[in-house]
Amino acid sequence: MGQFRTIITGTGCYIPSEIKTNRDFAINTFYGEDHFPVKGSQLEVVDKLKLITGIEERRYAPCDLSTSDIGAIAAKKAIEDSNIDPETLDQLIVAHNYGNVMKHNIQSDTVPSIAARIKHTLGIRNPNCVGYDVLFGCPGWLQGVIQADAFFKAGIAKKALVVGAETLSRVIDVYDRDSMIFSDGAGACVLEFNDDADSGILSCSTQSHSMEEAYYISFGKSNFPGADQRIRYIKMKGRKVYEYALKHVPEAMKDCFDKTGLPLDQLKKIFIHQANEKMDEAILRAFYKLYNSSMPADIMPMNIHNMGNSSVATIPTLYDMVRKETISGHRVAKGDVIIFASVGAGMNINAVCYRV
Repeated sequence: MGQFRTIITGTGCYIPSEIKTNRDFAINTFYGEDHFPVKGSQLEVVDKLKLITGIEERRYAPCDLSTSDIGAIAAKKAIEDSNIDPETLDQLIVAHNYGNVMKHNIQSDTVPSIAARIKHTLGIRNPNCVGYDVLFGCPGWLQGVIQADAFFKAGIAKKALVVGAETLSRVIDVYDRDSMIFSDGAGACVLEFNDDADSGILSCSTQSHSMEEAYYISFGKSNFPGADQRIRYIKMKGRKVYEYALKHVPEAMKDCFDKTGLPLDQLKKIFIHQANEKMDEAILRAFYKLYNSSMPADIMPMNIHNMGNSSVATIPTLYDMVRKETISGHRVAKGDVIIFASVGAGMNINAVCYRV
């Protein structure tokens, strides 16, 4: 008899069809928080963003699909990949931040919950499949995985579907440079509590810092001087987020990995929230520095260059793509030890060590 662990038995993602390139933003006029135009030409602003974040393209969902719609698409793929009967699911956990926001609308719709809508769309009739939403910033999907693992260990559940879905393109301020960072997408996984000591979640860590950090990412008015002051958009204090992440994420990752008791050379891949290429690289270098080691060249798969930052969807989308070998130069094999790690609004951080 082996040890029971939480295992990912299926993954799926939805990648929106609309591609928005950096050049598409060159027609925008950007303003700072002071409501004055940003210095330099629009093209210079766009090129600087690519240099800092690595983003060349991002994906937007079509007008007729909502956050719950694209979440259901990713969920269906994960269920099919796992080959389970969806009626046997005990939990349906959905991470998002803004609910359903229809194109050209400013109102967020979260009643019923996004989880309830996805359960409805999937046609799951089992009343013992409990659906609920998680609001935890960009680390929301990973927090959903951590919660499912806790329910499994408590003996409350044995199968869970965890979805991360977001349509950030509908809450961005087009006059703000940061609008070029955000994108839409959905990713999902099926988790099962199995008697398999060779695979599964090995450890986890979660932190929340909500004093001066609480509003580093929030809702705020447009940078455009003549904008309607009643309408709010996603706003980010980029430098503050960068400094916070660089200080705290490596330590949380180390805490998580140290709990496994494994040597560092056992770690094969790190799937970090696709927020900013330079920031992610700096975080991983700092993580390895804590072990007086150098970051391996092939440790960090990335899809931010073409996908942008889709918040809760970035990690499950990235893992699905690597798992199915659609990102050149990266794959995971049975027995590989990996880390999932994320940081976002709240400010929240989490990490999970997992053996494939």
